[in-house]
Amino acid sequence: METLKSWVQSLTTATNSPIMPALFVGHGSPMNAIEENDYTKAWKLIGELVAVPKAILVVSAHWLTRGTYVTAMEKPRTIHDFGGFPRQLFEVEYPAPGSVEFATLTKQQVKLAQIELDHEWGLDHGTWSVLVKMFPQADIPVFQLSIDFTKPISWHYELTKELNFLRSKGVLIIGSGNIVHNLRMVNFHEQGGYDWANEFDETVKELLIQNNHSKLINFESLGKSALLSIPTTEHYIPLIYTIGLMKDNENVSFPIEGMDLGSISMRSVLIN
Repeated sequence: METLKSWVQSLTTATNSPIMPALFVGHGSPMNAIEENDYTKAWKLIGELVAVPKAILVVSAHWLTRGTYVTAMEKPRTIHDFGGFPRQLFEVEYPAPGSVEFATLTKQQVKLAQIELDHEWGLDHGTWSVLVKMFPQADIPVFQLSIDFTKPISWHYELTKELNFLRSKGVLIIGSGNIVHNLRMVNFHEQGGYDWANEFDETVKELLIQNNHSKLINFESLGKSALLSIPTTEHYIPLIYTIGLMKDNENVSFPIEGMDLGSISMRSVLIN
């Protein structure tokens, strides 16, 4: 994992900025919600260093819809959208309030998509398993934006540009997924990453440093390692939502690096 020094200073400086940073978080296994490791410690540190948001908007890999929706309930439920895990994980609740105000404003301001207000979904584990570590008091309003699975990645990139106004209103926008996410190739005895997984993870890092968003949008052109790393796009698209928020004068850094189980990238990306 990359040393924390390079991004702690930049995030501390960002607390004096009128615009909130943007994050992509590699959320990995739901077990991170109840375990303590290097990744969860870093999430906790991010929560301690970032300026306190007025609200948090999460684009999670685990809410796929036909059309685009935003949660608009006062008390979103904690969704345990998984199976086969210990009972302790199912007992975790994240009782953060919702934000009807910001959800409604998002619906009104975004023009590319006809966003609908949702009163059923809540907070899935792509959201609460990270926030329970990052903001454990659960006292910041949280709302989610769904991923329209019928749209191409280029469309999502354009949509995210229309969300940038929220950052200047004190909203922390988080994309939650994994750059490399191939569950069929998971190896519970593998402590690092497969060669192809490491290769693609590093390729994404370099393209982000180069500000080459076009190649990231058209990831299929990046070769076999890309296709193995992204067998389906739902965990990759949240990264696109984060980098699409990047302004010309902003920098990219990597608060967390690492590979789990051979084929899961835990890389996080900070835009500020």
